[in-house]
Amino acid sequence: MSGPSPTVVVPLHLRDGGVRPEYAKPGDAGADLASIEDLVLRPGERALARTGVAVAVPPGHVGLVNPRSGLAARHGVGIVNAPGTIDSGYRGEILVNLVNLGSEDVAIRRGDRIAQLLIVPVVQAEFLPVDSLPDSDRGETGHGSSGGFAAASNAAPSAGSTGTDHLRTRDRREAD
Repeated sequence: MSGPSPTVVVPLHLRDGGVRPEYAKPGDAGADLASIEDLVLRPGERALARTGVAVAVPPGHVGLVNPRSGLAARHGVGIVNAPGTIDSGYRGEILVNLVNLGSEDVAIRRGDRIAQLLIVPVVQAEFLPVDSLPDSDRGETGHGSSGGFAAASNAAPSAGSTGTDHLRTRDRREAD
């Protein structure tokens, strides 16, 4: 068994009745963020929900705003840009970009827990331009090429295909 998780101090400023993020259970990765306003999300609708929470994420860390699984499972509510990124230099209020993917209106009430905030160490990369990338077993395959839902498709990728040939975009001039 491992000991308690390391703790990092995150300065917090509450605005307009914001609620301090809290971990529901010991050892949870995400602290719950609550809405400070009532709103109704109609099917297919998006809304920026206010939390009244502003934090100073420590340097070397990032805040990740993730959906709550219960909202997704029960109501089809997710976060458009999940996970949302709170950079260490950002000092504004955390807004949660909710979307209703379900078929019925969903009412969000003041105090409802709408997202989870994770504070995670981050490594910054130095991007080094090269003429070619080293080979790997995976190569350029992606976007479902490892199986998963491939059985749902009747067409198998042809020899030499990256498995993503069907994901083509048209030049905007061609579409007009």
